[in-house]
Amino acid sequence: MGELKVETAAPDRPTVDKREIKRALISVFDKTGLLELVTSLHNAGVEIVSTGSTAKAIQNANIPVTLVEQVTGSPEILEGRVKTLHPAIHGGLLADTRKDSHLEQLAEFGYQPFDLVIGNLYPFSQLVKTDLSENEMIEQIDIGGPALLRASAKNHASVAAVISPDQYPYVIAALNDGGFTYQQRRSLAAKVFETISKYDNDVTRWLDPSDTQGELGAPGAQSQQVELRYGENPHQKASIIPDGTGVGLANAKVLQGKPMSYNNYVDADAAWRAAWDQTEPAVAIIKHANPCGIAIAATIAEAYQRAFATDPLSAYGSVVAANRLVTKEMAEQVAKVFTEVLVAPGFEPDALEVLQAKRNLRVLQAEALGLSGTEVEERRISGGLLIQDVDRYQAEGDDPANWTQVAGPKVDPATPQGQALLADLEFAWRAVRSAKSNAILLARDGAAIGIGMGQVNRVDSCRLALARAAEFCGGSQGSVAASDAFFPFADGLQLLLDGGIAGVVQPGGSVRDADSIAAAEAAGVPMFLTGVRHFYH
Repeated sequence: MGELKVETAAPDRPTVDKREIKRALISVFDKTGLLELVTSLHNAGVEIVSTGSTAKAIQNANIPVTLVEQVTGSPEILEGRVKTLHPAIHGGLLADTRKDSHLEQLAEFGYQPFDLVIGNLYPFSQLVKTDLSENEMIEQIDIGGPALLRASAKNHASVAAVISPDQYPYVIAALNDGGFTYQQRRSLAAKVFETISKYDNDVTRWLDPSDTQGELGAPGAQSQQVELRYGENPHQKASIIPDGTGVGLANAKVLQGKPMSYNNYVDADAAWRAAWDQTEPAVAIIKHANPCGIAIAATIAEAYQRAFATDPLSAYGSVVAANRLVTKEMAEQVAKVFTEVLVAPGFEPDALEVLQAKRNLRVLQAEALGLSGTEVEERRISGGLLIQDVDRYQAEGDDPANWTQVAGPKVDPATPQGQALLADLEFAWRAVRSAKSNAILLARDGAAIGIGMGQVNRVDSCRLALARAAEFCGGSQGSVAASDAFFPFADGLQLLLDGGIAGVVQPGGSVRDADSIAAAEAAGVPMFLTGVRHFYH
C-alpha cells in the first residue's frame, strides 16, 4: 500500500477564485463538439497539448497543437497503453500553483502547469453489450483517461477538469469570462469523480457478474437501506433502498439541502416521470404527486417559467423536475420561490452557485432517463403484493400519426395550423398522464393552463381544469384538452366545448362514444381517439 501523506501546512498563497486558461490538455474518445471547442481555445490564445487521434483531429482543422510526446520526450508505448503517464504531464496536472515549492520543482524539471484538462472515457459500458472478445474488452478499460481526470479533479484549486462534451459550452463561456471560478472548478471535479465511479462499477460487474451484492466494494454496486427524515407523516419511520443501477430517483445524488423525506421522493419521482415524458426541454412542477404545471419550450428556463405560470399559487412548496441541464437563468427563477426539491440530469456550475443560497432546497442530480430500466412495478396491499408491467408510451396509440380523427373539420398536418394543433394535442396527451385520474388537462402553446385531477367523476375534473385556466391563464379559449380515459357521457366534454377548446384527444372506448363524438361535431371541434388509456393511480 502507498504511504499516506497528510500535508498540514497552509498554501503559500490563497486559492485563486478565477483562473485564466492559458494551457489545456485534451485527450478524448468522444470527439463530439471538439472542433468548435479547440477553435475557441485557439482564438483565446490557449496552448493546446493533445494525444493520438485527438491531436490528429485538431491538426486536420489547421489548429496548432503540441503533441504529448513533445512534452514528455517519450513516444507512446505498449500499443498506446502508455501515453500520458509521465511526470511531465502529471506534474503539470498535480502541481498546486498556490505553493511556491511546487512551482519551483516544476521549473527545476522544466515542466509547465495545466489550467484545463478535457477528456472522456472509452465507452466500456456500451461495448460490454456487444460481442467483443474478452481480450478486446480488456483494451476498453481506460487507464490514462481516468488518471488524467482524477489528478486534475483532485487539484481543482489549480485545474479545471471537464469530462463531458455537454460541458463544452461552459468552457467557451469561461474563456470569455476570464476563466472558471473556484466553485465551478469544484463542481466540475465532483462530476469527474461521479462519472469515474460509475465507470469503475461497470468494469467491476463485467469482471465478476456474480458480484450483485457489491462484495468487492464497487461504488454503487451494493444496495443499502437509507433512513429518511420520516414517512408520509412525521410519526411514521421510512427508508429507501436504491437498486444500485444508477438510474432513477432512488439512485440520485443529493447535491445539497435537507435530508429527503418519503413524500419528497414520491413527488420527485412523479415530477421526474412527467418531465421525461416530453422529448423537448420540459419542466414539471409537482405537489402531492399531482402537477401544478408542466411545459415545454426552446430553453429549460423558459419551460420553467411557463410551467410556473400554470398555477403559481400551488407551486409554493412544490417539487420541480427538469429533463435538461439546469441553467443559471432557470436557477435564478427557482430561487425566487419556496421549493422543496429540484431534480435534473445536471446543473451548470453557475446554477449551483445560485442555488447554494437556498440552503434548505434539496438539489438532486439523477441519471438522464425518465424511468428505471425495470419492466415491472410493485405495490403492496394488505395481505399481498400487486405486480404489473410499467406503463410505457405505445407507438400504436401514443403517436399522433396513429390517432383517429372522429369529429370536427379535417386537420391537415401539412399546414401550419394543423401542425400547431397536433403539437399541442400531443403535448397535452403526454402531460395528462402525470395527473392522478380522473384527469383532464388543458394546454396552449406547449404549456398546461388548467389541470383537473383526482376527482371521483370526470365532470368535476373538467370544471376544475376550466377554473384553473380562468384563474391564472386568461381562460380556456383556444386551448386543447386531453382526457386520460374516455368520456363516459358527453356532459364533461360539453363543459370543455362551452369553454372554447379548439381540439380534444381521448382514448375512446365508451359505449357512449357516439354521444361525445356528436357533441364535438356539433361544436365544430376536432376530436381524436388514441385507443390507449393512461390511468395514474
